[in-house]
Amino acid sequence: MVMVRAILRPEKAQDVIDSLLEAGYPAVTRINVAGRGRQLGIKVGDVQYDELPKEMILMVAPNEDKDIILKTILDNAKTGPSGAMGDGKIFISPVEESYTISSGFKEV
Repeated sequence: MVMVRAILRPEKAQDVIDSLLEAGYPAVTRINVAGRGRQLGIKVGDVQYDELPKEMILMVAPNEDKDIILKTILDNAKTGPSGAMGDGKIFISPVEESYTISSGFKEV
């Protein structure tokens, strides 16, 4: 299994979540976060905004679904046809074990 973490522009998060649901991936966690990437924030006049509001979605899925999930996020998180700096980042990492709290059932 893989953990997919996507840090997105807040205005694109719901589009991504809706598209994942349509593709058959309803289980996501959504978190409000703040940070910056290579763009080092935004300067407006004399004011520098170092931490920009973003949303992070997290989900765990089978390894074989990784490419579909990745394409779904990429297709729906971009601003404009070619995207723009600040659109976000996707991180994919392996999941060694997973447990359901209510039953203690090991899923991996």
